[in-house]
Amino acid sequence: MTVVVGYTPTDVGRAALRRAAREAELRGVKLVVVHSDSADSQFTQDQDAALAEELAVIEAHLDDVGIEHEALRYSTTRSARGSDPALEKRGDDPGEDVVAVATETGAQLVVIGLRRRSLVGKLLMGSNAQKILMSAPCAVLSVHADDPEE
Repeated sequence: MTVVVGYTPTDVGRAALRRAAREAELRGVKLVVVHSDSADSQFTQDQDAALAEELAVIEAHLDDVGIEHEALRYSTTRSARGSDPALEKRGDDPGEDVVAVATETGAQLVVIGLRRRSLVGKLLMGSNAQKILMSAPCAVLSVHADDPEE
């Protein structure tokens, strides 16, 4: 059993990670951090290196606080990302990757971050968030960067 979090290096992603770590600790289960680049991600080499460094810091912190964890990093555009062996090609989008990992790990909970949106954005929600909410094999908890629980 696990708690799975869809992680992005943003305030919303960090809020989701904090909440997911708390939930994993409360439940006594493993935390699986999933970062998946979307096809429209335009990371520069410097941003890619910064993300790898941030994930390493996250893993070190989780080690320090004693939360069993695994960080997975996928790229939907691996061919465009060079030959970095840390990047595995997975689904067609991050939403699919998070749902697949939740299914594979028998997740009890998936945690995702949601950002505030315009009226049209509220109507459409994020396609990844919507896919996760509709397809996850377990409960989904959504958090905002300014979540009062954080």
